[in-house]
Amino acid sequence: MAGNDKAQPMQIPVPDPALKRLESLVGIWELRGRTLDSKVDDLSGWTTFEWMPGGFFLKVSGEIEFRGFKVQSLEMVAYDPKSQTFPSSVYTNMSGAVLAYQWEVQGNLVTHWMETAKYTGTISEDGNTLSGGWRPIEGKEGAENVAYDAVMTRVK
Repeated sequence: MAGNDKAQPMQIPVPDPALKRLESLVGIWELRGRTLDSKVDDLSGWTTFEWMPGGFFLKVSGEIEFRGFKVQSLEMVAYDPKSQTFPSSVYTNMSGAVLAYQWEVQGNLVTHWMETAKYTGTISEDGNTLSGGWRPIEGKEGAENVAYDAVMTRVK
């Protein structure tokens, strides 16, 4: 028996510091917006951004009323140190497929995209408003890729 051996303390992993760039999104947000062909708001909803315990993943859940559909989603955002990107997996009530997205936050500029479309927005100086728009990527336009502008307001 090696009674004189001192056990090394367990090293608890810590989240990559790059994840701090997503911190400005954490909270509960209300969303209002409109498709580019509308003169009145025709989409509304809410989104919640919260860290999973441990701080390695950002959980994004939300619900948007859009053209008569209620789209519910759950998204898990990670950090990939090899590519220095924020990949995410999105699960919705509109599809059985897991959708691959990416996130980027640089200062007050927020981008969120998938293979066929991209959101670009700006966070206000006080951090309580995110304004931007979703646009199909050229050549990828279609019924499922409707362009819109929206404003998200932090409520908590």
